Formats: sequence, structure tokens, C-alpha cells
Amino acid sequence: MTRRQIHLAAHFPGVNNTTVWTDPAAGSQIDFSSFEHFARTAERGLFDYLFLAEGLRLREHRGRLHDLDVAGRPNTLAILTALAAVTEHIGLVGTLNTTFNEPYELARQLGTLDLLSNGRAGWNAVTSSDAFHGANFRRGGYLDHADRYVRASEFAEISKALWSSWRDDAIEADAETGAFLRAGAIARVRHASRLFDVDAVFDVPRSPQGRPVIVQAGDSADGRDFATAHADVIFSLHTEFADAQQFYRDVKGRLAAHGREEDSLKILPAATFVLGDTADEARERSREIALAQVRPQTAITYLEQIWNRDLSGYDPDGPLPDVEPDTGVETAQGFAGRHAAIRARVGKLREQAAAENLSIRELVIRLTANHTFVGTPEHVASEIDRYVQERATDGFTVVGHVTPHGLDEFADRVVPLLQERGSYRRSYDEGATLHDLLGLPAVRERVTAP
Repeated sequence: MTRRQIHLAAHFPGVNNTTVWTDPAAGSQIDFSSFEHFARTAERGLFDYLFLAEGLRLREHRGRLHDLDVAGRPNTLAILTALAAVTEHIGLVGTLNTTFNEPYELARQLGTLDLLSNGRAGWNAVTSSDAFHGANFRRGGYLDHADRYVRASEFAEISKALWSSWRDDAIEADAETGAFLRAGAIARVRHASRLFDVDAVFDVPRSPQGRPVIVQAGDSADGRDFATAHADVIFSLHTEFADAQQFYRDVKGRLAAHGREEDSLKILPAATFVLGDTADEARERSREIALAQVRPQTAITYLEQIWNRDLSGYDPDGPLPDVEPDTGVETAQGFAGRHAAIRARVGKLREQAAAENLSIRELVIRLTANHTFVGTPEHVASEIDRYVQERATDGFTVVGHVTPHGLDEFADRVVPLLQERGSYRRSYDEGATLHDLLGLPAVRERVTAP
């Protein structure tokens, strides 16, 4: 029986508490050499693509920069463009917002990257509706929360129309005059709604893959509907096996309504890993890494975002706060006005801490630093393969805990074992696009030029 092939993406770390900056091996999150090393490692490991997260504003907590944030965040498209020049095969995916960008300009930027990289570009389409991020654009709170996926869906529709508006034979070479554009080879794209009014003739030719791959990370009902209508990949948080299988069935089951097949959408959950020569060594390493990822102040900060109170007087290694949360104003986690929801969440946290006898720090570790795969390389490879063969996922987005060397050990010790199982490629096919690497069907959407 033919084995299902594993798809792997590589997540460049740095914008959450996964990254351990105190590790002696930690490097810069802004030097190009870090991005280059990471990209070359991912390409050496034959990954489908590397993935850059991006935030539109440095996070704040109690009037100060958030404990888990980093101050340096170079522009995603600039980094990916530079990486296109030092890699040959790997896909290049960036997180770019549908709320505070405009379809034509973003489609033009991504289309340019896709063209210049010979079809290796991808777009992680994310939404925002909160005033905190909007303040950077003088649009604070201008988009209703309910409209975030309405705008995202229209944004994707317009972008795909622009990318597909060139005929494949639009440009013809001429020995005397040079390349010229065939008459009627580009279709005009029109879209009028309460959110957008676009009347455009696109100026970027099609890439070898037709258009950039679209990745999506939302998990709400609207997010899942957006993914099944527009996305090629879902970056999910469902990593527990049974939960992952349920998510897989739900999302893949929605595809038929859009005329799509199971393999037209790949599900690649985020996955952390800790390796050891023995199971015991791996578990001990996991414990040490988790303690470094969730420092005492990190644990208190995490709870303060939920309680919306100053909890600095509580011992991180002691029990959960005995005070009730302040539900009167919006918190950093976005629970504005939802008093019952906040109290319900706090109640569940208290129940979990009591049932497992967890301190504040231990609880936060359990919630944010519970590593997906812990064990020998053989065990980790076996588990990754099991998830894919039994249709819990199509693969994983691998997240290391050190910048930029967090992927090295996985590429060196786990990838060869996946290859031995016959579940993972041994080389890149020459000229393969990101669509090809992911095993996606050919791009079908086309706009017929007059």
C-alpha cells in the first residue's frame, strides 16, 4: 500500500515564549545570517516551506512591552525576498494581514515574490479587528469583529482574481523588439462591495505555480469556512491525536461544498519537539526547556492577562490567585464584556490546577509549553508518521526552541528516519513549485481575458 507522504513546514521562532533566549546557543532574531541559516537548514531537511510569523504592533502589558515579545521585527516580505536569493527549492511563506492591507498592493507584492522565486511564495492570511493593532494605522477599532472574515474572504477573492488575470501566453518574445504583451491577454478585475471598490488591471505576470499558496490559521467556525473556501494549508493548534483527527474530519468534510477534494487542503499543526538518546533523557530535557520557556515573571504575566489584575504579589510557585478576575474592561486576551466567559475560564483553570496539584508556573507550562513530541528520534519519527498515516494531520509545522539553530537537530536526526519509512521525500524535484511540493492540485481559478 502506498504510504501517505509527510509534509513539513519550518516556523522561524521569536514572537512567543517558545523561544528560549537565555540558551547559550541563542542568536539574533534580526541578523540576516540567522534567517539564512534557518532557511538553509530547512532546505537541507527538504521541508516544503519556511514560515515567518509577523505582528503588526509590539505587544504591551501594564504599559510596558510584553514580557514575551521581541523588539526587532524586520519586514516579512523583505526577509522572504532576500531568502529567495540564497535558496533554490524551499517555499517562502509570510504572515500578512487582511485587515490593514489592501488587496491590489498586497497581491502585487506577493505576486512579485512568487514570480521572482519561480513559484515558491505563500501567504499566511490573518485577520485583525481590535483597536490595539488598528492604532498603528489610524484605524483603531474600525472593523467590527463579525466582519473580519467577510473582509478576509473578499480580500482573498480579489487577490486570486488578480493573480489569475494574466493568460499563460500573455507575453511573447520578439527577436527585434524584445518581449511584448499580446493584445487582450490581461483581464480587468472589478469588485464592488461595502468593504472594497476595486477596478484594476494587474501588472505582474503569472508565476510558474499560477499564484502564491494560501495558508490560514483561524480556528473559529468562520475561520474554518474561510479555509475550506480559499486556503491551501491550515496552520492549526490541534496536536493531541484524537483532537487532531476530529479537526481533520471536520475541515476536510467541509471541502465538498466548495467542489474540492481531500488533498486540495493540507493541515499542518504547529509542533514542538524535544529529542534525547533515551526516553528519560528526552523527558528531562523537556522539563528543563519548559522551565526556561516559562520564567516566573512569564507565568504571572500570563495569568494577569486573564485575571486583568496586578498579580505581582503572588508566588509563581504557589497556588492560583484566590481573587476573582476583573471583568469590567477589555483584557489583553480579548474578553471584553464577556463576564461569564472569563469566570468560566478561570474556574476551569482552578479545577485543572487543583486536580493535578499544579502551581501557577506549572499550570502555565502545561498550557503553553507542553511539547508535542518528546522522546528518541525513532519515537518522534514514528509518532509523526502515525499522525499522517491515520489521517490526524497531513504533516506538521515544526517549531524549534532556539534561534536560529532550533531546526538543526530535527533535520539531522528525525528526517532520515522519516525517509527510511518511505513517508518523506529524499530530494526535491527540479523546478517544483510550492504547490508541487505540497502535492496540491493545479491552480484552477482563471479569469478569461477578452
